[in-house]
Amino acid sequence: MPKAYVFTRNGGPEVEALIEQDVPVPGPGELLVAVRAAGVNPVDWKLRTGYTRPGSEPQPFPTVFGSEAAGVVEGVGPDVEGFAVGDEVFGNPVTGGYAEYTLLPVAVTAHKPAELSFTDAAVLPVAVATAYDGVRQLGLAPGSTLLITGAGGGVGTAAVQLARHAGVHVIGTASAAKKDFIESLGAVHVESGAGLADRVRAAAPDGIDAVFDLVGGDTLRAVAPLLTDSATLISAGGKPLAVELGGAAVARARTAAVLDEVANLVVTGALRTHATGTFPLAEAGEALRAVESGHARGKIVIEAIA
Repeated sequence: MPKAYVFTRNGGPEVEALIEQDVPVPGPGELLVAVRAAGVNPVDWKLRTGYTRPGSEPQPFPTVFGSEAAGVVEGVGPDVEGFAVGDEVFGNPVTGGYAEYTLLPVAVTAHKPAELSFTDAAVLPVAVATAYDGVRQLGLAPGSTLLITGAGGGVGTAAVQLARHAGVHVIGTASAAKKDFIESLGAVHVESGAGLADRVRAAAPDGIDAVFDLVGGDTLRAVAPLLTDSATLISAGGKPLAVELGGAAVARARTAAVLDEVANLVVTGALRTHATGTFPLAEAGEALRAVESGHARGKIVIEAIA
């Protein structure tokens, strides 16, 4: 039987397990996909601890990890158009991505360009698409200055590149260990931690025009006062706090059209995915630990699954 990496109840790493499960059956508007790669995101371990996405119901246990995946179509459900068995696709699974087989709803599934590897495609639906939605939401003019907190992670890495592609000057906060990496993306690095606001002021003496927050908490509280207009504050790391401070959550589009667009940006060379670490499904726990530690650079991917 095919395998999947799951959490059996809410808790810490002790509730994770590699299990066998039946191949899921695609319903209306769904594709059965043999997974070739799955992206690892902070939301994966947060869901394990009991976090529930706004507007969603808790999933029954065991719950398969993973919110983004790429693979090959092996079955097509009713009312599906534009996809066929054998197509290479990527998108947001409804039955988890850390599995040999999953279901992808066609509304958030795109065809994988031949030039794009499964590993690169697997990091687009959550991390890169979130960055794309956020940068588009801000709509900054060329020459503007954008502060991105947590710039060295999966979303931050993409957000830096997308903003730079739009002609925006970027300051990225990250640990000292990620300085060279942040600067290689075209951003000015500012070390995170105590005294952050003063270091940002020194790096941007003329001020900043917007904040794209990916950290939340004390970091978000420290940088929010740097803005003259809190409406230019958006967050994917501390959404309730951002609203409390006068900003907004990143408005996610979650459409196949956005997936097509970000894939094209990678194919044309405007964006690099920076999948910096890969693990087999049998080592999914180690992949999660790398992300849960908060020290991962770029994106972690579970690959060559099916």
